[in-house]
Amino acid sequence: MTNNAKIVEWPRGRLDFSAGCVVMGVLNVTPDSFSDGGKFLDSNKAIEHGLKMAADGAAIIDIGGESTRPGSASVSTEEQIRRVVPVIEAIAKKVGVPISIDTHNYEVAKAAIDAGAAMINDITALSDKRMAELAAERSVPVVLMHIQGTPATMQIEPKYKDVVGEVLLFLLERAKLAEQFGIAKNMIFIDPGIGFGKTTEHNLLLLRGLDRFVDSGYRICIGTSRKSFIGKIIGKEKPAERIFGTAATVTLCAEAGVSIVRVHDVAEMVDVVKITNAVKNMKV
Repeated sequence: MTNNAKIVEWPRGRLDFSAGCVVMGVLNVTPDSFSDGGKFLDSNKAIEHGLKMAADGAAIIDIGGESTRPGSASVSTEEQIRRVVPVIEAIAKKVGVPISIDTHNYEVAKAAIDAGAAMINDITALSDKRMAELAAERSVPVVLMHIQGTPATMQIEPKYKDVVGEVLLFLLERAKLAEQFGIAKNMIFIDPGIGFGKTTEHNLLLLRGLDRFVDSGYRICIGTSRKSFIGKIIGKEKPAERIFGTAATVTLCAEAGVSIVRVHDVAEMVDVVKITNAVKNMKV
């Protein structure tokens, strides 16, 4: 059973899924993210880029102050807050697009929401119960992602017997837990975690099995943008050269009924999503 609500509204935001899939823009305020590390570490550049993503059609801006690329090290709470809060405050004052905080750190999430963030994107699927309590208390949506291991270890020989079944079971368990904490079902998005403790084959199997996630009763968020498995398939070493490979995966996601695609190239992927949604919505 799919989640059929076309509009998701909460005190700080609104998402319109009436046409289908929408785009979440990635804004890494970090020196070491795999795709754009250092490019937006300066607050002014980050703010400018966030505003451009909103103008280009992003439905959500996802801001993070800690890289979660394979092999990445953790960043202190204080440093993450220093990086993200000024950017969130500035963007929230200028656009009505909901801002998501990309973190699994409770203190960072709390500071971000206090600064104007309207959504939590947690790669550990609320492993810290305080995150669930915070989301319920502040009435903000959550993205619950699957990861095998940690960013530092996740790509060291990831193994599954049934990657689609195991990932889906984990996410459904975490979603039910979120509901038990008082987070409304329509405010919960589940993310299979493409590239987070998965081989190229695992990622492809997850993309082929999207219908099982879409039929779970929860809305789906997926981030394939510029990832290494795309580079391996198309022979592009540099992340910025993977835009057309990314576009193919975004098309697959939108066609399958995924609600949110998380991308770096907002303007281009908004076009991809618009075309896919239009074809999908054709009345025959």
